Amino acid sequence: MIDYRKKTITKGQQQLRCGYTTGTCAAAAAKAAAVALLTGEICRDVAICLPGGENILLETETLEHQKNCVKCGVIKDAGDDPDITNGLMICADVEKNTSGEICIDGGEGVGRVTQPGLDQPVGAAAINSVPRKMIQEAVESVCRQYHYTEGLMVTISIPKGRETAEKTLNPMLGIVGGLSVLGTTGIVEPMSEKALIDTIAVDIRRHRAQGEDILVMAPGNYGLDYLKAACDIHSEQVIKISNFVGDSIDLAVCEGASGIVLAGHIGKLIKVAGGIMNTHSHQADARMEILTAYAAVAGADGETLRLVMKAVTTDAGMEILQRCGLLSETMQLILGKIQAHVQKRAGSRVETGIIIFSNVYGLLGQTENVPTMLAELAGKT
Repeated sequence: MIDYRKKTITKGQQQLRCGYTTGTCAAAAAKAAAVALLTGEICRDVAICLPGGENILLETETLEHQKNCVKCGVIKDAGDDPDITNGLMICADVEKNTSGEICIDGGEGVGRVTQPGLDQPVGAAAINSVPRKMIQEAVESVCRQYHYTEGLMVTISIPKGRETAEKTLNPMLGIVGGLSVLGTTGIVEPMSEKALIDTIAVDIRRHRAQGEDILVMAPGNYGLDYLKAACDIHSEQVIKISNFVGDSIDLAVCEGASGIVLAGHIGKLIKVAGGIMNTHSHQADARMEILTAYAAVAGADGETLRLVMKAVTTDAGMEILQRCGLLSETMQLILGKIQAHVQKRAGSRVETGIIIFSNVYGLLGQTENVPTMLAELAGKT
């Protein structure tokens, strides 16, 4: 059993402590409440299986205990990550019913989706897919253990979630009334900006020491997965640069790279088309403004531009452009501008290539030199 509160990771020269996502906390609270409801006994510590298969132990608190409904909570511990939800109580009410199903919804302090294009449909609580699955599986395991076959209603709530959400991007994304319950791995790995840049620098030096003149960079796992599936480039060949596009280019130039291939999801790299070189949402988020501007250059009419501007994700905006036959031209304009900004940052002595893609539409565009650059890289590795 792993206690991630005691686990640290090295970033640069720092040891930073890991924590738990809101999704993990919600699953643990739901499981503890289900145990107490079905057995009548207080459940202090619960084991949760993470998406990666690891089992972890979390401490829970029983807040209310009635015959047909129990409320438990877990205090969010984000470790050394500067997470705005750190220290909040994540709660789950579990109530018996006769539906024969486990239903999951959001209560106080959990946001509700009001616009399309997000992880959950309009009208649903902003509890993303992975946390929903974790909650479902945790409660199902309790039902199996105690041979319970009737229904349960699980309601996740976050006291202080409404006011905390005002400091996040949720209102702009169309998530109203509270926070989102998030997490893809179940674990929060701390992000120190300096430590992350130091880590990128080490990785760049490692690749250069292996004789790689052309460096392939991607902001995150989407880019790594795409490069592996579409270009047969494995993750160990790619430098993961998080949001630090500009810093990573600078480091690659300083280490004497002759070429840089930057590959990423349009939702991230579209910011670079606006000259934004740190793509973290806290630094800048002009995705829809940039997409709207280039759609206008591609010839979109006023009504289309208004719809694109109102979209909450690039995928939703691109769906609008696809319907009016302007997606390809808009993406080519954006691709060219991304390369222009990257090339300006890198300087004339370094060749740059760009790949942009979407999980919905696949490859959206790549600069003409990308196949040659990747072939040269393959010859060196």
